[in-house]
Amino acid sequence: MTISNPIYDLILGNNLEIMATLPDNYVDFILTDPPYLVNYIDRTQRSIANDINADWLMPTFSELYRVLKPNSMMVSFYGWTKVDLFFAAWKAAGFRVVGHIVYPKRYASSAGFLAYQHESAFLLAKGQPEKPSKPLSDVGIWQYSGNKLHPTQKPLSALTPLIQSFTPENGLVLDPFAGSGSTCEAAKLCGRQYIGIEIDQQYFGLAKARLDGISASIHNKLAISA
Repeated sequence: MTISNPIYDLILGNNLEIMATLPDNYVDFILTDPPYLVNYIDRTQRSIANDINADWLMPTFSELYRVLKPNSMMVSFYGWTKVDLFFAAWKAAGFRVVGHIVYPKRYASSAGFLAYQHESAFLLAKGQPEKPSKPLSDVGIWQYSGNKLHPTQKPLSALTPLIQSFTPENGLVLDPFAGSGSTCEAAKLCGRQYIGIEIDQQYFGLAKARLDGISASIHNKLAISA
């Protein structure tokens, strides 16, 4: 299916139900930060939907594989304590693990036997994507987002290089766990189209306001330059 008009969609609802309406081989790149399955609650008592059980893991990544175009990429953050479950879901869906990215942080998110000062994500492939002429480093840049809109809000500095590297110009980026809309904003700033899906009404509202603000800013800049 060819997209004739730009798509900038943020959708409230269950990602399995919404992805079921998308055609096969539809999106160019998937960039997502799913629940880590740790029942995370931040210091302000904010939580994340579906962060307790793993029932959604395999069906969700199976749908993601279906809607992703052949020879394309997905980047997924993950919870290291549940990496076995994530690996099983990715491989059962058909993805190949082709890279791992580490984002060092200047601060510790929490501490146990170690102080946890990094985030990480896996690069996964459907088919045999072409290798980029200038590969990204597997050590990424992390700038603290402040988690103002979401308890695990990812910084644009971590997301935009991935979109630029793995998505064609005007390509379509999908994030089925959109949260506060960071992937969607990064896609828009990179000149890509996006579909973001968020199940939580509160985070959806915050993301929508955020993206509406970006649209207004871009419109004003275009009007000034015209």
